Amino acid sequence: MIVDVIELPSPCLVVLIGPAGSGKSKWAADHMAEHVVSSDALRAVVGEGEHDLRASVDAFALLDDIVDRRLRRKLTTVIDTLGTDPVRRAQWRALAAKHGITCVAVVFDVPPAQLRRQNKDRAKRVPEAVLKRQIAEWPAVLADVDSEPFSAVHRADVAALVPRSLTARECSVAPPAEADRPARRRLEFGLQIPQFTWPGGPAEIGGRLREIAQRAESVGFDSLWVMDHFRQIPLMGPPWNDMLESWTTLAHLAGRTETIRLGTLVTGITYRNVAHLAKIVATLDVLSGGRVSCGVGLGWFEDEHRAYGWPFPTRAERYALLEDALQLLPRMWGPGGKPFDGAVLHVPDTSCYPRPLQSRVPIMIGGSGEKRTLRLVAKYADACNLFGDPDVVKRKVRVLHEHCRDVGRDAAEISVSHLSTVLIGDDPSHVRELVEATRPPKVSAERHARAVNAGTVEQHVERVARYIEVGVDQIIVSLADLADESSVTRSGRLLAAVRERFVHAS
Repeated sequence: MIVDVIELPSPCLVVLIGPAGSGKSKWAADHMAEHVVSSDALRAVVGEGEHDLRASVDAFALLDDIVDRRLRRKLTTVIDTLGTDPVRRAQWRALAAKHGITCVAVVFDVPPAQLRRQNKDRAKRVPEAVLKRQIAEWPAVLADVDSEPFSAVHRADVAALVPRSLTARECSVAPPAEADRPARRRLEFGLQIPQFTWPGGPAEIGGRLREIAQRAESVGFDSLWVMDHFRQIPLMGPPWNDMLESWTTLAHLAGRTETIRLGTLVTGITYRNVAHLAKIVATLDVLSGGRVSCGVGLGWFEDEHRAYGWPFPTRAERYALLEDALQLLPRMWGPGGKPFDGAVLHVPDTSCYPRPLQSRVPIMIGGSGEKRTLRLVAKYADACNLFGDPDVVKRKVRVLHEHCRDVGRDAAEISVSHLSTVLIGDDPSHVRELVEATRPPKVSAERHARAVNAGTVEQHVERVARYIEVGVDQIIVSLADLADESSVTRSGRLLAAVRERFVHAS
């Protein structure tokens, strides 16, 4: 039997609506137990028991306060009460809107005969007169709910919480206008490896890393990326977690792979002498057979600079350094050795032999500042890396195209990449298992699922589709369960499904 699954965006406010005995509490306990706020249960808290109707006013006051506080913390909340009062429904929708939370209704449209049978099986039966009145009023309640401004109205069925990024309703965006859309570039996929604290410790890092790289190449990833940091960044873990030097790591992987491109996402321009960086990149391009991409960015991790005794220039000084570097790097990789005199960089001899095998080593700029960074992309770079949901990326792509028009650059020359963390399961049950297996001890399953975009291959195909529609041509993912060797294989199924949908169809 095929069962429809209600996909509820995480976080959301769910209002259950139905006559007494229609199965609301059982449904909530079966599907959303940890998210339920029940008026009956609260009557027991402030009164003499769940059926103490004299405590209803206090119970609903407490319910509204709890809902408000949960929504403030972006926690999915299920309101388990009759839900037949239109004034209360409007108040709950307003509360959800106040906190920027989606509000959906789940209705329990149960035939009257079934309601009466279920009422007979209850330990505490609803009086027949009360149930009769609710049954008589139900058609009008149902019509009202269907006309009210909920984000969605579902009939009760199997339910599953899904990160908002994976729900088409929540993330649907109109594609760019034809005038803003450059010629479609080849769709590519990259794998980022942001951490190396794996089972077995440092002694097993090398073997695991080689296996990941080789498997990524075999399942169809076009590129492999590592962060350019010398200690772990706060978003990913404590500073004592294992972190490998980026370009040394890529050199090692170049000798263990054949076709996959290799790059940093991205190199902080303050970490190395820029002419020396050009030599490192050229050397790796030669030794890898022409497979290097050079990601560069302002550099932001001040604590890392301080720990290693490096100066951390002001933001304006770093922008000046970055713009000089964007001009110096191609000069170093080209013929000759003429001096370079920029705003802050002065290199008397730009000789760099052997030169890279690629006629132009692609330069990616990390960051998506609309006034300065994207303008540097338009002037100098071959690619940019953008963060955010499809609406945010759509806006930044439009800004990039405006900068391209201003500087006389064809926007189709610039690849737009998007980086995100993902968790890919075979089916909803497997996704839940992976969320539990990977979530930090003090983080709820729901919050972790949102953070890592936990979903099935099919859900991720839809998610990727929305980024492609707004102009992204390079999807880069960081796998939340990379320590599990099967994660790369599962991501390969996603790559195949997306290519089947978009590449073969074009």
